[in-house]
Amino acid sequence: MINYLAKADKITSSTEKQYAMFCGRWQPLHAGHKYIFQEALDAGDNVLICIRDVKPDEKNPFTSEEVKKNIEQEYADLIDQGRVAVMIIPDIKSINFGRGVGYDIIEHVVPEEISNISATKIREQMKKEGKL
Repeated sequence: MINYLAKADKITSSTEKQYAMFCGRWQPLHAGHKYIFQEALDAGDNVLICIRDVKPDEKNPFTSEEVKKNIEQEYADLIDQGRVAVMIIPDIKSINFGRGVGYDIIEHVVPEEISNISATKIREQMKKEGKL
């Protein structure tokens, strides 16, 4: 389900393509992330995946460059088609907006089985398997 937190009053773009932007650490990319990207793709949107540039630590075992490479491998065909773009961005403290920002702000409300996916549990399993 898609929940609009703010709705654009008009579309203004200086480019042919527009993107639904997703910001996160993606540590690691998992089925929950793929689900929300797919919702946007299924709605006909292009997807921009922004990787927060965070220092590797216990919760972030991969560098931003490793995350980018992983995502690019997963979405290689859609990147070639121009449907998905991936970039590393500076770490963010917050996402802020005012009235009439000119784009939609959307919350993807996912089914319980998707919302229960835990990157922490995935990382713990990866450690047990010697993958981290």
